[in-house]
Amino acid sequence: MKNELQLNNPWFVAVWPGMGNVAVSAGFYLISKLEMHLHAEVRAEGLFDVEHVDVVDGIIQTAAMPRNRYFVYRDPNGQRDGIVFIGEAQPTQGKYHFCCEIASHAKKLGVSEITTFAAMATSMRPEHGSRVFVAATDTATLDNFIQLETEVLNEGSIGGLNGVLLGAAADTQLHGACILGEMPSVFSQFPFPKASLSVLRVFAQSIGLKLDLEELEEQSAAMGEQLSKWLRRLERSMQQQETDLGDEDDESNGIDAEESDGNLHESSNNDLDRKDNLVSSDAESDFVPGLGDNTPANQRISDDDEHRIESLFDTASSDRSKAYELKRELDRLNVFTEYEDRFLDLFRKPSASEISTDNAAENGIVGPKIADLEENRQEPNGNPPLDSAA
Repeated sequence: MKNELQLNNPWFVAVWPGMGNVAVSAGFYLISKLEMHLHAEVRAEGLFDVEHVDVVDGIIQTAAMPRNRYFVYRDPNGQRDGIVFIGEAQPTQGKYHFCCEIASHAKKLGVSEITTFAAMATSMRPEHGSRVFVAATDTATLDNFIQLETEVLNEGSIGGLNGVLLGAAADTQLHGACILGEMPSVFSQFPFPKASLSVLRVFAQSIGLKLDLEELEEQSAAMGEQLSKWLRRLERSMQQQETDLGDEDDESNGIDAEESDGNLHESSNNDLDRKDNLVSSDAESDFVPGLGDNTPANQRISDDDEHRIESLFDTASSDRSKAYELKRELDRLNVFTEYEDRFLDLFRKPSASEISTDNAAENGIVGPKIADLEENRQEPNGNPPLDSAA
């Protein structure tokens, strides 16, 4: 690549959507609070298959491929620059070769260590603190994280590109680590910002980054309280069901219901599967993914909400540190997907053709986009290039 971006000892983070939006929410928070800008985009052809099309007012929309973007942070103190890679979805094929391309590009930009974020689903309660687990490609990297009040992920597997990328990093002679934030498995389909907060605290400490986490702390506290109330309601419902079933059994056995134990017992971890089922069924009618105002996902937002969104876009366009406030509102209204491209365009810099060649490197503009990385590439076994694989 010509006019390659020059960065100072950069750190590198890669995130994709997953349980609780733990990883991708942390990524969005980073690019918002650090006022990062778009560096390049990876072309999606050949990596993804189209599984559905959207319909708006009866009209079928053009199929859109998931987008994969690199964002760059310039440290105003000249210490360490940074890169965040955000993928809208994980590829359906060619995962390892895709990760090798990401790792190879990171290495060209001067990266020595790749970090991924992920979620660790456990039986934790939402009001409790979110622990942080870590796995690394080498003992030295692991030891560095152990000093930061993390727990080692001794055994198991890391699903998806959060783990595959680190394997590719090791093959590219890069160090790597996956930071996993703990979240309640019973609420795995809902956003859990407390885990994103814990992950970002550890990551910021690991690289010496001063990161304002106040907004995420407020969101975490509010979401934790709401989920705790919901879980207690579920447990009361389960306990009532158990009591009713016990009464029926007593009556069928000829025992007076008043003689049975009428205490409501705390549900154990063995009840998680039943809680999952209750959450799934009840959430369809009571909650949307943003756990906000309970507006159904397919319902148009009000004029007032639309005006507020536009106002927040105007504010974020002039002050990108305010972008996360905009994202919170889009999540609350359950419309982030509809606005995602426009949101990420807030972080776009002028194209290379719009600025002088002398200023291109200074402004983080590259010549050929990384979208061309897969072009004319042949696999070792003679298969077609990645972008044309069947």
